[in-house]
Parts: sequence; C-alpha cells; structure tokens
Amino acid sequence: MTLLEFTEIERAAEYLQGKIYRTPLLFSELFSKIFQANVYLKLENMQIAGSFKARGALYKIAQCRRRISAKGVVAASAGNHAQGVALAAQRQELPCTIVMPQNASIGKQLATKSYGARIILEGRNLAESLETASRLEQEGYFFIHPFDDAHIIAGQGTIGLEILHQLPEVEEVWVPVGGGGLISGVALALKSKKPSVHIVGVEAKHCPSASEALRQNRPVKVEPKQTVADGIAVPRVGELNFPLLRRYVDRILTVGEDQIYMAMVELMEKKKILAEGSGAAPLAALFSAPKEELRGKNIVLLISGGNVDLSLVGRILEKGLLLSGRIMRIRVIIDDVPGSLVSLLHLLSGLQGNILHIFHDRIGLEVPVGRTGVEIQLETLSDSHAQDILEALEKNGFKVEAKIP
Repeated sequence: MTLLEFTEIERAAEYLQGKIYRTPLLFSELFSKIFQANVYLKLENMQIAGSFKARGALYKIAQCRRRISAKGVVAASAGNHAQGVALAAQRQELPCTIVMPQNASIGKQLATKSYGARIILEGRNLAESLETASRLEQEGYFFIHPFDDAHIIAGQGTIGLEILHQLPEVEEVWVPVGGGGLISGVALALKSKKPSVHIVGVEAKHCPSASEALRQNRPVKVEPKQTVADGIAVPRVGELNFPLLRRYVDRILTVGEDQIYMAMVELMEKKKILAEGSGAAPLAALFSAPKEELRGKNIVLLISGGNVDLSLVGRILEKGLLLSGRIMRIRVIIDDVPGSLVSLLHLLSGLQGNILHIFHDRIGLEVPVGRTGVEIQLETLSDSHAQDILEALEKNGFKVEAKIP
C-alpha cells in the first residue's frame, strides 16, 4: 500500500489558507508549572464547526467536486464528522445527507442541520448507520469517510504544519487517536519537517483499537465500551491510517474514564476551555505520565474539539469534582431530637463545607427508631479538605455511616 506523501499535506494547507481558522497555540503557565515542562494547547475546539474535522472535509470535497453528482455527499456520523462534512458541502453548494444513529443527541442533530444537511436517523449504532450510508453511495451519493481517506488525512495533517510554524522548538505532540485520521496526518506532517519531534497518541481505554492494531501489526476490530471520549471510540483503525501510524507515531497511551473526566474539568475550571472527552484525552494522559520524562520539554497537547452537549456539561463537571474530592457525599445517622441536625450543620459550616444538597430521612428501613439519616452533598476545597471534614465529624461524635461515591 502506497503511503500518503507529505506533498499532499502541503497542497491541503495551500487550499485551506483563508478557508479555516489558524487556531491558537496557547502557552499554559499553570500546566507548565504542574508538569515542570513548557506545555502548549493547540485549540482545535475553536475551529470552524467546533473541531478539526472541517479541515479534512473541506479539502476532500474540493478535490472531488467534479465527481460528485447532483445527489450530493453522504456521511455517517454522530458528531464532529457530521458537522465538518455539512459545512464543507454548504461551502460548495452541494446537497448533504448525514446518517446518524437513532440515539444521536438532539444538540448534534440541530448543529448539523444548521449547515443545511438532511438528517436520516437510522441504525442502533454508528456501524448500522454506515451501512445505510454505503447503500446511499450505491445509489449515486458521494461518500465521505471520516478517517480512512487520503484527502481527509492530508487535511487533518495541516494542523502539524501550523504547530511547527507557531512553535518551531516543539519536541512532543500528544494527539487523540481513534480511527487514525488525525494522528496519521499530523505525524506525517511533523516528522517530514522535523523528524526529532516525538508523537504520542492517546486513546480511550474503553476502545484501544490503535494499540491493539500495533500489537497485532494490522488493523483489528475491538469491542468498544461506552466512553465519554466518543469522538475516539472507533473500533478499528483505517487501512490507510495504520501504516502511517506504525511508521511515524512513537507510542500510544491509554486513558480511563475517570482520567478523562478530570481533564475536562481541569480545562474548564483552570483554562476556561470547553473540550469534549476526546479533546481532553491528551491532558488526561499527561497527568499520568512520569514527571521526570516531561521535565523541561516543549509539549503540545492537541485539543481536538469542543462539541459537548450542553445537557451533559453539568453531569461532567459533577463527576469530575466528585473524583477530585471537590464534592463529597456523606450519610450520617443522628439522634432524632431537636437540635441534632442544627448541630451537624453548624459543625459543617465551621469546617467551610458548602452544603449543596441535604436529604433528611426518618422512615428508612435501615434507620433505627429514634434516629434519623441525613445524606449531605458538600462542596469542598480539595480531597484533603474532605478528609479533614470526615475526621472532624468523627471527633465530634457524628458517626459517618457511608461516604457515598
């Protein structure tokens, strides 16, 4: 199989000039201090349509414009690829059909429709939606693959050229990896211009298709589990992507769900950056890396997208705060007499625990007669602060029956 040539990425960069944003490369003093390195964030969450996907889609459709019939283009996607293709088709004044799984979020449907696309909800999952898109391709629609395509790879690879222009001293670039379209293009661009750059791929532990492909030396299908990083939950890397990944990517790391939640919260709280799970994955991996391996290096984290459903933001924040000890839930059994609850709340207030929710239960089957159960959700300063609160409760005679996760 012939590898994609670097010159194709250069052609893509020339075409895309002025048609997309040159997204910021933000130096983070906070993360640099934490990791004792020079940490930069490449903010593709600020790209047109909210992710890097617009790059490949714009280039692909432009290069194949003469081959596209009056029926237009078709793609299967539940997220960023849908919006990227819809935007690119709109720019070329082409009809666009996007096949989405039946459980696709309303927010993503509306975002895709806003670019003029027709939505077909068909299939219980993306694989079944792809079957529908393939059928439409047989009927004359032009199919746009999300990652296993030379033009798509070249378009995504333009990010690598931007990073080199913005930070010639770059030493490492950490990139989310799912099907491989993004990392293979970025790695080819960077290694072609600066072979010493170290490329680190980051995948979700619930869908380790890239590391498994490298282990078996061929693309293989894995069974994905549900993950907050749904943008990289691709069960099999692409045939075109794999040889590039094998040749140019130095290592692949995996991150768990809790790590991703924590990284999303860190970006939101500390940097005011809304990143989707896949976009936060590189930061999640950095938190798990040995500090001595990072010290002093110029590291770029590619924040690949920011299309998070608003209905999920609150739940993501709460999950991350729970994991970091910033929110704690406790259950205390107290005497059912006047003043007991007031004493408990007064103590918590003195300990600077901010009470978010409280549930007072006298009639639970597990609550002894004459006692009452109190479940409390508290906002705390840190995990150590939460531990101080638990110790103070015990010291003052309040038995904490359960710490609710």
